[in-house]
Amino acid sequence: MDPGNHVTLRQAIEKKRLRVSAAIIFIGIPLIIFLGMRFLPQSWYILMSLGVLALTMAPFFMVFERRRPRAREIVLIAMMCALTVSAHLFFHIVLPIQIGTALVIISGISLGPEAGFLIGALSRFVCNFYMGQGTWTPWQMFCWGLLGFLAGLAFNRDNIETLKSRSFKVVLGPVLVMVFAFIAAYVSFLIWPGEDTTVVGWRLYVFGAFGLLAGVLLQRKRLPVDGVTLSLFTFFTVFVIYGGIMNISKMILSVNLPGGDAVSFDTMRVLYITGAPYDFMHGITAAVCVFLFGGSIIKKLERIKIKYGIYR
Repeated sequence: MDPGNHVTLRQAIEKKRLRVSAAIIFIGIPLIIFLGMRFLPQSWYILMSLGVLALTMAPFFMVFERRRPRAREIVLIAMMCALTVSAHLFFHIVLPIQIGTALVIISGISLGPEAGFLIGALSRFVCNFYMGQGTWTPWQMFCWGLLGFLAGLAFNRDNIETLKSRSFKVVLGPVLVMVFAFIAAYVSFLIWPGEDTTVVGWRLYVFGAFGLLAGVLLQRKRLPVDGVTLSLFTFFTVFVIYGGIMNISKMILSVNLPGGDAVSFDTMRVLYITGAPYDFMHGITAAVCVFLFGGSIIKKLERIKIKYGIYR
């Protein structure tokens, strides 16, 4: 086969897989969570978690659409899941450092968006057997998986030499997009404050989400894998994506609890204001972990992939 045709075919397969993955992640899994909350008793949260896990595996196994998966590839996924779970549980007890979140993002960068989503969702599912299962588990699985998926989508992992790259021009676009997003949030607060007394709250999450999405699309597969870029990406995605979704989940899950508030904009406003400090610390500690250990772990994973011919 002509090498040019082989590359074109591979790119077409990757695009198809990415479209299916995006449909499952952004439509299928939220639909499973919605239907489970709407029609299943709250005590059936494990069934809903297993449904999310089943959909999570579909994009990953599409990687092997034209060949059988090899044991070494499955072992690498299992190893990263085990490392994420053990590290997260250890630091959950010893120090309030979100190293599990950092490892999910690192996995997505090294192994691709589909594997990153699988590692994030599966690791969170296993973690909660020790930290506590509940109706929040599918939400946490979705959030961790989404962090791994976005990381694999944004970064260029094909050339390991980009670890040494600190090209400000490449990083400038996404950084400016996020800065403009937060400025837009502040300007909207000045023009239309409503009942808000501070810009800290839902505006940061909503405008930040649009800015983050624009930044990922702007530099898709082009972000250099260096400490500064990894840290900035980790902080913004954890604060905006993980924090934004989990704050909404708190409001939805508390509706049926005794004394729970109804779903309303006022309730959401309060949750986003009170949740911002925790989300900030979550993002900072995960970003510090990625800055300190991200580069070395990614290098080792790349060496494993080259040595054993994994995902190539």
